[in-house]
Amino acid sequence: MTNRSVEPAWLDADNPDAIERYVGARGLVPSSGLPVEIGRAGAGNMNLALRVTPAVGEAFIVKQGRPWVEKYKQIPAPIERTLVEAAFYEAVQDNPRLGRQMPRVLDLDRLNHVLVLEDVGRAGDFTSIYADGVIPASVVSALLEWLEQLDTVPIPASRREVFANRAMRALNHEHMFDLPLRAGNGLDLDAITPGLGDAARDLIADRAYGAVVAGLGQRYLADGTSLVHGDYFPGSWLKSAGGVRIIDPEFCFLGDPEFDYGVLAAHLTIANAGSTVMEMICASADTRRLDLERVAGYAGVEIMRRLIGVAQLPIQHDIQRKQALLERSRRLVTEPNKGLA
Repeated sequence: MTNRSVEPAWLDADNPDAIERYVGARGLVPSSGLPVEIGRAGAGNMNLALRVTPAVGEAFIVKQGRPWVEKYKQIPAPIERTLVEAAFYEAVQDNPRLGRQMPRVLDLDRLNHVLVLEDVGRAGDFTSIYADGVIPASVVSALLEWLEQLDTVPIPASRREVFANRAMRALNHEHMFDLPLRAGNGLDLDAITPGLGDAARDLIADRAYGAVVAGLGQRYLADGTSLVHGDYFPGSWLKSAGGVRIIDPEFCFLGDPEFDYGVLAAHLTIANAGSTVMEMICASADTRRLDLERVAGYAGVEIMRRLIGVAQLPIQHDIQRKQALLERSRRLVTEPNKGLA
């Protein structure tokens, strides 16, 4: 007899009856909790993410990774990413300071690549800072403390292959370090902001800039020893009564801890959050004896890819502001010794 692998069953947000049957079959909702209310949970850029609210009991998040990017279905994506995310939650659970800032795992369906999480995000994420630049110092402190604690998580040799997460790193590398600076990449940037195409072409023509970005990209792909969140931006930070919560570590990997610091700094720069938060980031990185020039370089690349790459942000910046940010990116990448200020 020939063994055939069982294909995953893809959930359909437009078929609530099927989702209700699924959560019932998984024992997530008893009959007394029916019917359930189903809605989208957040932007759902990478994965299908649904909030399921039973008639009785607490709401929870159902998250499924499919072989495509949810927001851009024409882009293939590694199907195993929800399993890697589940491994991250498992790895940090022994650190109570990390664990209390992340949702609890309620269920993991390995066959169908479904991760079910505690719902901690009804108050929304921090993407509002792109509009007003307002982020309390206490939140920045909590975000930095979380990164400091993450560096203490031991990863045994038996789990290193999981956290290499090479397929997701390859996907992110293409969209962060490669595609935005590839001439003729097919991105219609002027449809986003008139004049952005010319600004991008100017940066693409800067060979010195491109060479440093390529070098940072090779560092990103190289295996390291520190556990890194991999997508530490305002969409991965949730507001809650108990303080900021961290979600979506599916891009996690073992590598440079400077990467998370750089991404954090990049988004607070895009949001124009001010010099005080940059000083806080630098102070934390310096205390940990991280490479501040590497932090600056990663920050510059993240600014660039968020402005002229596929993964656009919910920002309303005009062309003058975007040009200024691209110049900031150029300086951070080519003159990282000048720091984040």
